[in-house]
Amino acid sequence: MQKILVSDTISEIGLKKLLEAKDIQVDIKPDLHTDELKNIIGQYQGLLVRSQTKVTRDIIKAAKNLLVIGRAGVGIDNIDIKAASEQGIAVINAPDGNTISTAELSFAMIMSMARWIPQSHSDLKQGIWNRKKYVGVELNNKVLGIIGMGRIGSEVAKRAKAFHMHILAYDPYITQERAKQLGIHLGTIDEIFTQADFITIHTPLTKDTKYLIDEKAFSMMKKGVRLANCARGGIIKEEALMKALDEGVVEVAALDVYEKEPPLDSPLLKHPKVITTPHLGASTQEAQLNVAIDVAQEIYHYLKNLPFKNAVNMPALSPEILHHIRPFISLAEKLGVFISSIILGAIEKIEIHYSGNIADQEINILTRNILKGILRQHLGVAEVNDVNAPLLAKKRDIEVLEIRSSKTHGFTNLITVKLKTNIEEKFISGTLLNGYGPRFVNFNGFTIDILPEGHLIITDHIDKPGIVGKFGTILGKANINIGTMQVGRNRAGGNAIAFLGIDREVEASIIEQLNQVENVNDTFYVEL
Repeated sequence: MQKILVSDTISEIGLKKLLEAKDIQVDIKPDLHTDELKNIIGQYQGLLVRSQTKVTRDIIKAAKNLLVIGRAGVGIDNIDIKAASEQGIAVINAPDGNTISTAELSFAMIMSMARWIPQSHSDLKQGIWNRKKYVGVELNNKVLGIIGMGRIGSEVAKRAKAFHMHILAYDPYITQERAKQLGIHLGTIDEIFTQADFITIHTPLTKDTKYLIDEKAFSMMKKGVRLANCARGGIIKEEALMKALDEGVVEVAALDVYEKEPPLDSPLLKHPKVITTPHLGASTQEAQLNVAIDVAQEIYHYLKNLPFKNAVNMPALSPEILHHIRPFISLAEKLGVFISSIILGAIEKIEIHYSGNIADQEINILTRNILKGILRQHLGVAEVNDVNAPLLAKKRDIEVLEIRSSKTHGFTNLITVKLKTNIEEKFISGTLLNGYGPRFVNFNGFTIDILPEGHLIITDHIDKPGIVGKFGTILGKANINIGTMQVGRNRAGGNAIAFLGIDREVEASIIEQLNQVENVNDTFYVEL
C-alpha cells in the first residue's frame, strides 16, 4: 500500500483519482507545522501541496521513502527542486490547469480598459452619474499586440479574433507557418510597441523579459495605448509605467501581477487610470479543480510507472547509466542555453550530433536537457523540464534531429548543437576534458576553449586592430572586470569572435555600447 500525504487544502473532487485507487492510501492533513511535517513525512511515497507548505531541504532529507512531490499549480517556489533531484524525487506541477482561467481574466481586463468598467462602476456606487467622463473605444478593428504566444496567449488570440481585432504577436519560438495556422500576424517586439492599440503580456519572467517594457518601450508606443499584464510582475518596469500614464502615453493599464506582492505601497494602486486585481489569474473554481485533477493524475501515473509529462525535474536514472551520463548532463543543458542565447529568429530546426564514445550511450536524457536549455530561455524554468521539453518543441513545429557518429573529430566525446532559425544558423560544440571538466571547443567553425560557466560576452566582429581594446575601455568604465578573454579569427582582417568572461551581470545598455563599436556585427550576453 503506497501512501500519499496531502498537506494543503485541496478539493476532494480533484483528488478523486487517488482516493479511488485501492492500493493507495491518501492522508489529508492541512496546516501542519514544519516540525509535524518533518516527523511524519518519512512514512509517505507521495506528497501533494499547494503554495502554503514549504518543502525545504530539511523536509526532503527526512522524506526517506518519498518518490514524488506534486504541486497543484504552476509555481514551484515553495519546493527545493535541487534537494529533491539530489534525492531522486520527481517534482510534478500542473501548468495547463489555469490556461483558460488566465486567458479569460486577460480578456476581461482588455474589455474593462476599453469601456472604463471598474472606474465608472466605482463612481456610480458613490452616487456620481457621469456618462461623458467614460467614453470608451470599440475592440472592433483595433490592433491587439500579444507578447508571448504560448497556451494562454493563443487562447487570448482566439477570443480577440471573435471581436474582429487584428492580432499582431511577438514570440521568438513561433514560426510563420505556426502563425498562419493560428490566424495571426507575427511581428517584432518593436512593431507591437509602435502599432498596437492594446497590448497584453503572456510571457514568463526571465532575464530576457525582465523590464521588457521600460522607458524605451513606452517612448515607442502609440499615444493612448492600453496595456494589460496578467503574466508576471517585473516584465513591466513600474516606475516607467507610472510616467507613461501621467504623460498620457498609456491611456489605461490593467494589472493582475506586480513586482512586489502584495503591492500595498505601490502608487499604481491609487492611479485613476489603473485597473488592479490581486493576482487572480488562476482564481476560478474550475482552475483550482483542474490543477488538482491534473497533479493527482500525474502522481498516480508516476507511482504506477505509467507515462507522465509534467515533471519539473527528472528522477534519478539507474546507477549504471548515470555513471556514464551524469558528467554530460550539465554540459548538455549549457550547450542549449548558450546557442539559444546568441541566435536570432524563430527556431525551425535543432540538430544534435553525438560523436565518439558518447554516441554509444543512453543519450535521450542528454537530448532532453539540451532542449530544456534551449526552450527555457524564452518559456521559463517553471514551464520547461526534462520530461515535457520534446513535447513543447513538437508543439512549436520545431524539427529535432539526433545524429550519432563514431567519428571523434579529435575528441573522445563531442556533442554539437546546431540551431536553424528563419534568419540564421549557428552551432556550438562541447566536450569533457580529462582533468578539466566541461568545455566549449568550437563555435561556428572557430576553435575555442571556453569554460561554460558564469557571465560571458560574445562578440562577432571584423578583425581590426584596437577593437578588443575598445571593449576593455567600455567595460572598465562600467566597473566590469574581465576575468578571461579568448579571441579567434578565420583569417587576418576577416571574421573574428571574442569571448569575454566577466565577473558580474552586464546591463543591456553596456551590450548596446559594445554593439556601437565600429566593425562590430553583433554582441551577446550569456549567463551559464
